[in-house]
Amino acid sequence: MDEPVPGSGDSMNPEFDFEPAAVALSSVVGRITDDQLAAPTPCADTTVRDLLAHVLDLTEAFRQAATKEAVGGSVAPAPPVDRALPEDWRERVPAQLDALVAAWREPVAWDGVTEAGGVSEPAPVMARIALDEVVVHGWDLAKATGQPFACDDGHLAILLDMLRETPAEGVPGLFGPVVPVAPDAPALTRMLGYTGRRADWTADARGAVLG
Repeated sequence: MDEPVPGSGDSMNPEFDFEPAAVALSSVVGRITDDQLAAPTPCADTTVRDLLAHVLDLTEAFRQAATKEAVGGSVAPAPPVDRALPEDWRERVPAQLDALVAAWREPVAWDGVTEAGGVSEPAPVMARIALDEVVVHGWDLAKATGQPFACDDGHLAILLDMLRETPAEGVPGLFGPVVPVAPDAPALTRMLGYTGRRADWTADARGAVLG
């Protein structure tokens, strides 16, 4: 992602804490029932089952981005529809989110350049990409399974600043075309619009593609 991101790295203090986003996603996952796994999501052609499998991959990938252990050897998470969902997903998703939070709380995580999915970025940029993935997929899963979803105001501000330069046609493989949203709409609605999502999505609507 080439968009400018706010803030400059401070090697002594992490720039933001992932915990609110991780808790929100974990809470949504904990309420998903087996009979909802085949339901569609706002990610085009992606079921709840597919998206949960993708979340397992991305949470580990971005944990490794924080520790730098993936640098020089990371593998891109499989597309959602190509990944099997392990039976212990209800335990693994929260555990991996906890590990992600802990990894990015280490000041050294924010130093230098890191890698995820074969893409290298300055660590603060990668952290914002990770935040986008956790927040947006948390909303995707909540919407798909009829759950409420709330996002931390500070996280919304970070994501709005990062996404505001998204081209109108979207970003292939990441976001669908930007959905026009009123400038006075709620921050979450505006953030979702940049990712090609409608806040009023239903199962009959066509969703955005997000890796």
